[in-house]
Amino acid sequence: MTPPVSDTMRRRILSELADIEAKEDARILFAVESGSRAWGFHSTDSDYDVRFVYVRPVDWHLSLKPGRDVIERPVDAVLDVSGWDLRKALNLALGSNAVISEWLQSPIRYIADEEAVGVLTAFTRKALDRRSVTWHYLSLLKRQRARLIGPEGGVRLKRYFYCLRPALTLRWMRLKLSAMPPMDMETLMAGCDLDGAIRSLADDLIALKKRVTEQREEGASVPGLDRMIAFEQQAAEEWLNFNAKSVPEPDLIGAAEAIHRSYVRALG
Repeated sequence: MTPPVSDTMRRRILSELADIEAKEDARILFAVESGSRAWGFHSTDSDYDVRFVYVRPVDWHLSLKPGRDVIERPVDAVLDVSGWDLRKALNLALGSNAVISEWLQSPIRYIADEEAVGVLTAFTRKALDRRSVTWHYLSLLKRQRARLIGPEGGVRLKRYFYCLRPALTLRWMRLKLSAMPPMDMETLMAGCDLDGAIRSLADDLIALKKRVTEQREEGASVPGLDRMIAFEQQAAEEWLNFNAKSVPEPDLIGAAEAIHRSYVRALG
């Protein structure tokens, strides 16, 4: 089976990341693949979505004029590279942003300071609120279901997966009572207690997705998976109606500040 990232592409990505570190005076703590290639259902022509978290030296933070807390480098139609400053990443985790959780769990890593990844994963696990994360994936599911039908009247295969994945994520959180679901489809499905027929339907669809292009349309969706998607949407909506935001861990802001100071000072 063709790997999601070829050796040639990995070398190109590592070169781009090294160039960013040199030109931006930044140290990348971790860099991962964040799109369909990491999710496990890329097409033959899927692009590469490289995301990273970086830290800058003390002097950058002491400047009178605040600098941007993101680095964006849309290289071409195939490769998109962007990252967040560590301070931004920590603040987003404090706000229960589900994206930083996904980045930390990506199975495709290009750069990883293992200690930093461990620290940030542990912090994010404490910071995430299940209600906020449920709302994120439910909103994503509803938005993608509304855009499911393609120009020719068929189901957009890519969009179908953009419905299936958040539905499985909502299911995983419902069963595990956790706010930090796995990122990739294989691990996600393994924890979703799917019956054999549903798992087989999903596996067949993933195999098809890997053989076709991004714009592929199918004539109809898959009834068994449709029912599961609809059920998880309804279950999430009902759960949100009856559950308040959880009580945050004590002194999360202090913990975030300690992490930030530690890595900024280490670079300085």
